[in-house]
Formats: sequence, structure tokens, C-alpha cells
Amino acid sequence: MASPPPPPKLPIPGRRNILITSALPYVNNVPHLGNIIGCVLSADVFARYCRLRGYNAIYICGTDEYGTATETKALEEKCSPKEICDKYHVIHDEVYKWFDIKFDKFGRTSAPEQTEVCQAIFHKLMENKWLTENTMQQLYCDTCERFLADRLVEGKCPTEGCNYEAARGDQCENCSKLLNPTELIDPKCKVCKNAPRIRDTDHLFLELPLLSDKLVNYINNTSVAGMWSQNAIQATNAWLKEGLKQRCITRDLKWGVPVPHEKYKDKVFYVWFDAPIGYISITASYTPDWEKWWKDPDNVELFQFMGKDNVPFHTVMFPSTLLGTGENWTMMKTISVTEYLNYEAGKFSKSHGIGVFGNDAKTTNIPSEVWRYYLLMNRPEVSDTLFTWADLQAKLNSELLNNLGNFINRVLSFVAKPAGGGYDSIIPDAPNAESHPLTNALAEKTNKWVEQYLEAMEKVKLKQGLKSAMAISSDGNAYLQVNIFLCLAFHLCF
Repeated sequence: MASPPPPPKLPIPGRRNILITSALPYVNNVPHLGNIIGCVLSADVFARYCRLRGYNAIYICGTDEYGTATETKALEEKCSPKEICDKYHVIHDEVYKWFDIKFDKFGRTSAPEQTEVCQAIFHKLMENKWLTENTMQQLYCDTCERFLADRLVEGKCPTEGCNYEAARGDQCENCSKLLNPTELIDPKCKVCKNAPRIRDTDHLFLELPLLSDKLVNYINNTSVAGMWSQNAIQATNAWLKEGLKQRCITRDLKWGVPVPHEKYKDKVFYVWFDAPIGYISITASYTPDWEKWWKDPDNVELFQFMGKDNVPFHTVMFPSTLLGTGENWTMMKTISVTEYLNYEAGKFSKSHGIGVFGNDAKTTNIPSEVWRYYLLMNRPEVSDTLFTWADLQAKLNSELLNNLGNFINRVLSFVAKPAGGGYDSIIPDAPNAESHPLTNALAEKTNKWVEQYLEAMEKVKLKQGLKSAMAISSDGNAYLQVNIFLCLAFHLCF
């Protein structure tokens, strides 16, 4: 009989309380290696470190399930959006379990808590007059009798020199230009293939310009105190430099959190208004005392992990939303951002099936620990990195087998030998260790590497932390190779 799950953890007075999130993976596809290292694995490593240090930490994540991409995937697979979410949530969960990701809660944004929290925040923004109404022009399909979200439109890319025939309404995959559906040349509805027409539609907007003073003050203070990664600062400053604009928070869709407003009751919230609120709602599904984590900024530190394309939504949109409520939210302290992990000679692509996906890794017969090590050692912390099968093989042989594996095997084999040739599986004391220069030198180097490891991990420099740990193994191997006082080595290194 399975044991009951442990009770939810809550902040503890006098302890360091750390709330960790990773960007919610979108539910409409199987995650690839770039998604895994960019979000869930990086956050998992930091969460493990926090637990080992004795910090009171929880790790929250889940699938992002609302929006256009889900409706589009449901049309492709001829089922309902809910069926798509149910199917792919299980796939994501299985992939992360195989990678040994230790969430405290892996939830879903289609849960009832999401509607409750999202609508409560909306009411606060309305009450504080941070929302305004505006009219937009969108493509409308008379055949389907619906406004077409960006991913439900295809046409020719308007960018000079491109003219790609199958550009989506949000972006051209050929030239990477961001688009609006109304910019496409000869647009067609993806569902019925007929030409849509432009029609006016009313929407609600978050007044970012009016919130800019509060936001800039938060960014200036927190980016320094929280040691934001440089790429996060650059992406945020780029948005601020362009000038903050009104951001639409509603969409003419059916699959999403309904807008609790009589005029807009047939609309749902825009996924990038709704998705970051998922961190809060998933915590609410973890514990009814979720506010102890999310409304106690003096006692809780929020660390968030994501890829660089998600930065502005977490450093501009989400903080502005929380600031606009006027409530005492736990705001993000530290953001850790990765660049892109590329595949062989090109990019990972979900839509084209290019790269290594989570389910592919499972079928290689390469243990998950090897994948975890390789991805962390190749983590794109400051610039894009490249996955190649040859590099995976090289790191497996030279670093895991020849360095770490060899070190562990030599130590354990010697200690396990019977007395006379070893220590009968008992690590002995090491009297007069200070009289052995090589042993003292190893101890000094090991202490240095441990200090560098702790410094790197506290700054969320995960790759550097791993390199420091591996340096201890490398120095230990060199020591065993030249030092005849093996018993002292075993005692001081372990």
C-alpha cells in the first residue's frame, strides 16, 4: 500500500524560505531537451541544492493549458481542447518523472484554482482602474463564425525578400519576423481555408504606461539585490527602452479563463496574462494556505527559471499585474535565464520534429543521470550552446567514466577490500594528516572548490557549480595516483 504524500510545506519563521518556479511548459507538445534544461531541470537542480543546504524550499510547476495553441492542436487531432490537455499533461508528467525532476507540485492551469485566482486579480485591477477598453481590428471568418486567433491564420509573409507562403498570424517560421494576422498577404483560415475579413472587436487592456513608475522602481531595486542574470536585464531594458504600451489581456477564444465582466463574458483572458498567475494557482492547489508563500515578501524569496523568450512576461507583464492589485505579493527576487540549446547544425523545432525530445531520451537506454549531467554541463547560461551526439559521447567517456566514475570506483573498491589490503568497508581515522604535504594540498584545494561551488550555486550559476564539483573528483584522482598514504586520502576527501 502506497504511503500518503507528505503534508504541504509552509514558510517557517526564522528559516530561509525559498519559492522556486520554472516557466510552465506549454501542453500542446512533447518537451525537447532545450525546454528541459531551460526550465524544469535547472530549477530542479537549484531546488535540490536549497534542500541540501537546509533551506525551506518548494518547487512549483505545471502545464500551461489555455490559449490558441491548444485550440489549434485540438483541431489538428480532431478532439476537444480538454482532451488535448489531459493527454499531453500525462506525457509531460512522465517525461519529468523519468528525468527525476522533484517537484513539490506539478499542476495544471486548467484547474479550478486558476479561474479563482485569475478572476480575483482581474477584479482588483478593475477596482484600481488599471484596465481600459479599446477597439481592435481582427480577422473574422464568416464560414466558421468566429474571430481568428493568430495561430488560426496562415498567409504570405509581408517581409521584403521572404514571401514565405505559410507564415502564421503571430510569426513567420521562415524569417522569424513577429507578425500581426492583419499584416499577412492573402490570409486564409486554417480551419476552413476561406479568406477572412477584418472586423472590429472590443477588448480590455492593462495600462502598463500608468504602472511604469512602480514597475521601474521594482526592477531597479530587485535586479541588483536579486543578482538577475545579464540576459534577463538586457531583455527587460529592451522593453523599457521601447516604451511601455497598453497590453491587451483578453482574447476572442473559448478555451481559457472566462472574463468575469458582462460585456466581455464571451471572451477569455490572454494566455500571457493568465499563464504566470498559474504559479500562484498551482501553489493554491498544493496548499490552501498558499497566501503564506505568495503574500509574505519579507519572509519568502521567489526564484524563477525560464528561457530568454519568456523574460519580458515575467519581468514586465507579471510584476505589473501584481503591482496593480495593490496587494502585498511575494515578487520575484531572482530570475535565472537561459539562452537557446541548439541541435547539431540547426535549432530544435517542435513543429518540424527536429531534435531530441523527452520521450526520445527515454528510449536511448542512456540513464537519466547522464542526460541530466550533460544538459547541465552544456547549460546555455550566457550564450547559445549546441547539443551533438558526438559531444554527448565524449563527455560521457572523459568526464563521467574516466573522471567521476574512476574516482568513485577506486575509492569504494579500496575501502571495501578486507583488512590488510583495504579497510573492510570502514573508513578509518587519519592521525597526523597535517604531516603529509600532498594531503594538506588536496584538503586546501578541496576547500577552495567547495567555496567556489557554494558561491556559484548561491548566484544560480549552475554550470559553474557543477564544474567546481567535478574539479574535486579530478584532483582526487590525481592525488590517488601519486600518494601512497591512501588511507589519509579517503578520510579527508570523503
